[in-house]
Amino acid sequence: MSIKFLDLQQINLAYQQEIEERILQTFRSGWYLLGNEVKNFETNLAQYIGAKHAIGVANGLDALRLILRGYIELGIMQKGDEIIVPANTYIASILAISDNGLIPVLAEPDLDTYNIDIHKIEDKITDKTKGIMIVHLYGQVVFSDALKSLAQKYNLKIIEDNAQAIGAEWNGIKTGNLGDAAGFSFYPGKNLGALGDAGAVTTHDAELANAIRALANYGSHKKYVNIYQGLNSRLDEIQAAVLDVKLQYIDKENQRRREIAEQYVKNIKNDAVTLPNLPQNKKEHVWHLFVIRTENRDKLQQYLTENGVQTLIHYPIPPHKQEAYKDWNDLSFPITEKIHKEVLSLPISPIMSDEEVKKVIEVVNQF
Repeated sequence: MSIKFLDLQQINLAYQQEIEERILQTFRSGWYLLGNEVKNFETNLAQYIGAKHAIGVANGLDALRLILRGYIELGIMQKGDEIIVPANTYIASILAISDNGLIPVLAEPDLDTYNIDIHKIEDKITDKTKGIMIVHLYGQVVFSDALKSLAQKYNLKIIEDNAQAIGAEWNGIKTGNLGDAAGFSFYPGKNLGALGDAGAVTTHDAELANAIRALANYGSHKKYVNIYQGLNSRLDEIQAAVLDVKLQYIDKENQRRREIAEQYVKNIKNDAVTLPNLPQNKKEHVWHLFVIRTENRDKLQQYLTENGVQTLIHYPIPPHKQEAYKDWNDLSFPITEKIHKEVLSLPISPIMSDEEVKKVIEVVNQF
């Protein structure tokens, strides 16, 4: 038995009939951009998240870029302002900040959750700080009353990078509805994945939503009338149709991921491996990734491959060690560096069988 890290084909084939019907309907409609499929999906997404506004965009990176650009156009931020962001995030979070002429300020994560260490944020705040970008990494929510108070005290925007945690909750509130605005990625491998690139922004702020809607459409609300120097970042009708079908099943799929994560945590018994913690409130994690740590990461990965278990590394190189940010290459973030050196993601998906889960456990235990 060979276990793929993520069998996207099988995940999508589970909804084949519904998806094909909606794609055919869209194809026959003759309307392929900014039509009813996008409107329906935006309405359903906003309702699911609990936000007043949802705006479909081209991808997750653009979602974050557009939030920050919206704040700049509204005069809430300006180039040179600082945004605090976790040092161990996927580089997209950071690209969105620097692309807008804002300054990313890196903060170390908590080694137990891999999310930004909320206690380390205040030390990073200066008179140039205008926002905190929290990343619900691997599918686990990061939020607290202390974070909310901190943002109020310094008048900072909380921007959620919700690319990996759709459906997770904190105190009954869904991610994407905790901060001032949130960016979503619907990259095919995400818990809610399109059949290509897609993204969205959610917010309660009508003025911001209005600005983002225009910015994503060449800076225009009305054709040929441009109020901003915008960009082209629109969710297309076909991807919206696919996402609208799959949104109905996200809670069921996330529940299956939780069951698999529990099996892994209860049954992997190998002293060489550090397992993630199960949160007390199960709803705080949707297990986009199941990430273990070991000092023998490369050996373990090779052993798993040889035994028919495909794994991935999220992520091998921290942002501050990337050539793209060579000015940062001499900076030291020991917790982040340890994480990037030791992490390995095991297969986890809503279509994994109990037999496959058992096999992964057995192979890890035999290492």
